[in-house]
Amino acid sequence: MPLLPPAAPLLAWYDRHRRVLPFRSRGGPPDPYHVWLSEVMLQQTTVAAVGPRFDRFLARFPSVAALAAAPEGDVMEEWAGLGYYARARNLHACARLVAARGGFPREAAALRELPGIGAYTAAAVAAIAFDRPVVPVDGNVERVVARLAAEEAELPGAKPRLAALAEGFMADAEARARPGDFAQALFDLGATICTPRAPACALCPWREGCEARKRGIQEELPRKAPKRARPLRQGMHFLLTDAAGQVLLRRRPPKGLLGGMLEIPGTPWRDEPWSEAEALPFAPLPGLRWRRVPGVARHGFTHFELEMGLLAAEVPALSPAEGMEARPLAEAPAALPTVMRRLLQLLE
Repeated sequence: MPLLPPAAPLLAWYDRHRRVLPFRSRGGPPDPYHVWLSEVMLQQTTVAAVGPRFDRFLARFPSVAALAAAPEGDVMEEWAGLGYYARARNLHACARLVAARGGFPREAAALRELPGIGAYTAAAVAAIAFDRPVVPVDGNVERVVARLAAEEAELPGAKPRLAALAEGFMADAEARARPGDFAQALFDLGATICTPRAPACALCPWREGCEARKRGIQEELPRKAPKRARPLRQGMHFLLTDAAGQVLLRRRPPKGLLGGMLEIPGTPWRDEPWSEAEALPFAPLPGLRWRRVPGVARHGFTHFELEMGLLAAEVPALSPAEGMEARPLAEAPAALPTVMRRLLQLLE
């Protein structure tokens, strides 16, 4: 395997330039609950988006015991807007198990047995919260390692090799002495210096040991296999409001896409566009006079793109059936996932 640079220059750089983030320990030992929560939030979500939401989540669920005791609907509602909602269901299930056991396990292998915790999150919690000598490998770390080793194999096929290379850092005594700091130093290096485009190589503490920089191919790595085009699906949704300014919302089934989240009632999502006549049988009150709201709402999921139309109607007072509930329209965005917020933006 390629010779990796020593940990000392990176740790010295980190001690001077570490990012100040809401979910990082400010003195004192890291709280495993905070570390775990932040790592789950950060999956497929930016640091900028997670910062304020992390503080808000902690204000509502200040401990793993508080999260475990909360109704699942409250957890899903607090997660609204962060996306990838299976994370919230797994987060709640994990909290219940951890609370029942009296705390988090300290080893990565045991952490992996908990709901929703994969190899990366287990390693991150083990390293940062418990100083276990493991290297969590996210996209930033893959990029750093691919450039250090000038690994030209394409992702995602190169993932196992990059993970094995990264684990080699723990052969360094200084990295083993500070595994939590070393992991966060790798994250910060990838996020601020070894960026996907235009990396700031002149400022990098590992510039002398970077094989990609020596060959002038740092901006080309890591190589990625071409993405497949995502299919387009179509939906029609129904915005039913009343004279008091309330809107009718529906709770989705607990399993599946957006499981347990609130939504604006609508049709199933399918490959073909919906005509208004086809869609109306799915309306909460099909016999009302529904008007088409101009525009189309678009949202991208991992495996497909979605286009949605919106039909609106008003009644004097809402009487929600089972599985439905009425919320003030002004407060609805905070309770809805991003895909449903796209529909409300058509009203602006």
